[in-house]
Amino acid sequence: MWGRSPPRTRKTVSSLADQYQHQWLGRGFAKSNPPKPSRSRNCNHTHSVVFAGEYCCKSSVMPDVTALVNDFVVKLRKRKIEGSKATAKQTAELLRSVISQQRMPHVNQAGALIDAVKLVGEQLVAANPVELAVGNIVRRVLHIIREEDVSLTAAATGGLNISAESEEDDDVDRDDYPVLSAAVVAAAARSTLRPPSLQTLLEDVPNPAAVPHSSSSGGDSEGKSKSADKTSKRWKLKHNVIEAVNELIQDIGTCHEQIAEQAVEHIHQNEVILTLGNSRTVMEFLCAAKEKKRSFRVFVAEGAPRYQGHVLAKDLVARGLQTTVITDSSVFAMISRVNMVIVGAHAVMANGGVIAPIGLNMVALAAKRHAVPFVVLAGIHKLCPLYPHNPEVLLNELKSPSELLDFGEFSDCMDFGSGAGSHLLHVVNPAFDYVPPKLVNLFITDTGGHNPSYLSNILSCLHTCCLRIGGWNLERLVKRVMPEVS
Repeated sequence: MWGRSPPRTRKTVSSLADQYQHQWLGRGFAKSNPPKPSRSRNCNHTHSVVFAGEYCCKSSVMPDVTALVNDFVVKLRKRKIEGSKATAKQTAELLRSVISQQRMPHVNQAGALIDAVKLVGEQLVAANPVELAVGNIVRRVLHIIREEDVSLTAAATGGLNISAESEEDDDVDRDDYPVLSAAVVAAAARSTLRPPSLQTLLEDVPNPAAVPHSSSSGGDSEGKSKSADKTSKRWKLKHNVIEAVNELIQDIGTCHEQIAEQAVEHIHQNEVILTLGNSRTVMEFLCAAKEKKRSFRVFVAEGAPRYQGHVLAKDLVARGLQTTVITDSSVFAMISRVNMVIVGAHAVMANGGVIAPIGLNMVALAAKRHAVPFVVLAGIHKLCPLYPHNPEVLLNELKSPSELLDFGEFSDCMDFGSGAGSHLLHVVNPAFDYVPPKLVNLFITDTGGHNPSYLSNILSCLHTCCLRIGGWNLERLVKRVMPEVS
């Protein structure tokens, strides 16, 4: 009795083993050396085992994508990626790989993509919280997924023309409509009930509400049409999301050129420009004005203690610009001769505040005191929808004290102390400064020049969906697409 297993159990175990071997043969592993399964830890979903080298998640992610995620996390932790642009571009490329290899379920395809992107995004943000561009790109991709899902849902339901239908018509063919969340319902109704925006008209994007809803007279043809629409929607969602992410990557790659095209509108003849540190965006901006036959002089503050201003000064001289290097402490003395301050940014917060290299707050105060315009150059990928007072926002990090002091010369001060072993000398080397929005006159992005007060409108278009919709319309919309809720 105890020596034999029931035939049903033997068959189940055998089928599971065959399925396990078949799955991994399909992934390219040799039959003689399959990977060993290991039990999942701290996982509360339907999968009972995970394979060695994979992280446990709600959505299935291919092992090669897992390796890419782990490698990128290590680079972020070790600060091997320099610059917000490179970080944002590589983050978007990684999320594109995650989306392209994500297995799409039969229902709630957008939810599966959102869960996968959120899972990877949390790891990336935790690896380097100071690099806010990572979280910005993750939010942009999540917004793209929701936007494409709403667009396809609105097109599949014929534009949700609920105002022209009666209550009896609402009970017909309810089972053929997908189950939607409240956010998707409201956003879809917003795109239908409101007139097309100016951005939609400029981009020549057809309004989903303008798509006519045609019905077939034959029952068989109508059923085949609806089934084909469901399959087409499942395929189109991932395809459209990947295309939108590709456009996002292209926009990030060309942000310097788009910002530089506006240089001739802001830099005039015989002006004196002041900048601090080393920003490629600032360099391309100044060189673009030089190419337009504008003659001007540039004052470059050296940006101690890393002296990135020396690198920028060499690059500007190599491009033929008249450049003067000054110390950081002499900015207030030289600001009276300056016509405009043009600087780069590490990140731009939702209130218009700027996280910038250390020393820029002093420059902004000097410019404010002498009524000199303070202009910040920043790509759209640097706009963060968070506020500086948010607890999850880490505004600064400390660099190595070796950039300031030589430990050999100050070893005596470090070794001896007063009291219970406390050191007499402490070294603090912050990396960033915070410039409040009241000190900034103009933001120049790849979409144009904006006042600090206008950034909230840009962020609402990039990261959020407006859910302001009348209760009457929302009620009828819920009855239409979510009958089980009503």
